[in-house]
Amino acid sequence: MPSDSEASVEHHLAASAERADYLVELSNVVRDTSLGRHGPRSLRRLGLVLRALMELTRDPDVSVYLVADTSLLGGHREFGNQAEVRRLRGWVADGLVEEVDDADERVLELARMTASPVVTGDRYVDHRVEHPWIQGNTWQFLKPTARPDGSVALVAMDMGVRSAAEISRRMELSALKKQGLLGPSRTPLTEVIMRTWRCPEPRCTLYDIRKGDRILLPRMRRGVPTCELHGTPLEDEGPRLGTTQLKAVIDGACVARYTLGEGSEAHVGRLPGQVGIALHSLLSPQIARQVSRMHVAVSARSGTVLIRDISTYGTRMRRAGRHGAFGPWEKLPPQTDRPFRPGDEVELAPGVVLTRSGRRFPAELADAWRTEAARVPVPPSAAAPTRRA
Repeated sequence: MPSDSEASVEHHLAASAERADYLVELSNVVRDTSLGRHGPRSLRRLGLVLRALMELTRDPDVSVYLVADTSLLGGHREFGNQAEVRRLRGWVADGLVEEVDDADERVLELARMTASPVVTGDRYVDHRVEHPWIQGNTWQFLKPTARPDGSVALVAMDMGVRSAAEISRRMELSALKKQGLLGPSRTPLTEVIMRTWRCPEPRCTLYDIRKGDRILLPRMRRGVPTCELHGTPLEDEGPRLGTTQLKAVIDGACVARYTLGEGSEAHVGRLPGQVGIALHSLLSPQIARQVSRMHVAVSARSGTVLIRDISTYGTRMRRAGRHGAFGPWEKLPPQTDRPFRPGDEVELAPGVVLTRSGRRFPAELADAWRTEAARVPVPPSAAAPTRRA
């Protein structure tokens, strides 16, 4: 079997996705420290993957198309051998590696167009809105997995089906990472996330909460919150007040959405009054009779959302678990605040459900990022992520 020398590796590199047998997310492979002890980044791992592909296909001429983030070469100091950096730059210059800002999105675009298998360890949860074909896919994604003898096997990944809340949550967490809002040990920069910022350029409204509810997170450059457009340091405007979204789901279909701001409380029911959320017009007369005039109270306090049963008829709730699974229905104790997290479902009457969208308060984003980071231990030798200016 060929070695992973420069000549033998280049023999397998295709200049276009249409001519390749497989797509390889190169950044993912090069940074995968489980594939051999070659340091934080190493092209040797690509050689191991190519050997695995030849073994899998029994084709000594199997070809791959490589896609990489620009940040792969941006962190060139993490390569243990600088000759590999020069080699990689040569591949980019010769058109043997497609270098893009977001390799995930480009790989998925090519996979959708060509139906080619993808070698990666990423499950692309945060890309499933734009690429719903990933849901339930069991054949198109191959994960490199180290064997005890140091070689690599390619294992087909069952991508599973993720809930809308989990997809939305991962999209938000991915946005934090891309903006450089991630500190040492993969913890969020909560001191930045939970503040409101303003660009000193008078006409810039990218960060102005008064101009709409969809504002940008700051871009961290050399440790300073910076305007994405003008490149100038942002000015601190004080604590960020969060908003979240409630959804009314009737017989399995979302029929209405409502916004809840930090420090506010809303009563939801059949006819709760002018300051409440009235469901009467959405319900059949038979079902409306089973919903109290004021059924539940939903409040937002200190970055968390709480729900309280204030009904005559009672309320049930079930928690959203990982991968879209729900826990059992449980009766809410009356007049008691309970956490109401994204994806959780509260049943007011048969077929009448109140739920939260995946969009979270800044404090919840930070907590979710800590939880996500804790699931994947950081190798002791791993340095803090390189922030690109």
